[in-house]
Amino acid sequence: MLILTRKKNETLRIGNDILVTIVDVQGDQVRLGITAPRNVSILRQELYEAVRDSNAQAALTVQNVDVLSLLKKMPKKDEKE
Repeated sequence: MLILTRKKNETLRIGNDILVTIVDVQGDQVRLGITAPRNVSILRQELYEAVRDSNAQAALTVQNVDVLSLLKKMPKKDEKE
């Protein structure tokens, strides 16, 4: 982990096209401004983890369903329900 010291209104660059600016510091809170291309996803870590966990749970739910059995139970096109 790289640790840097920055003051209000100072910026750091990540790669060629991501800028992180210290917008404000109040007590133990730091406000950041981030400039990045639209295709770069920017999430707070706790939100990223919640989405990841939710996706993992959804994938497990789908894996536990016997898709073949469900397909066999579906009426065929020419059959009436």
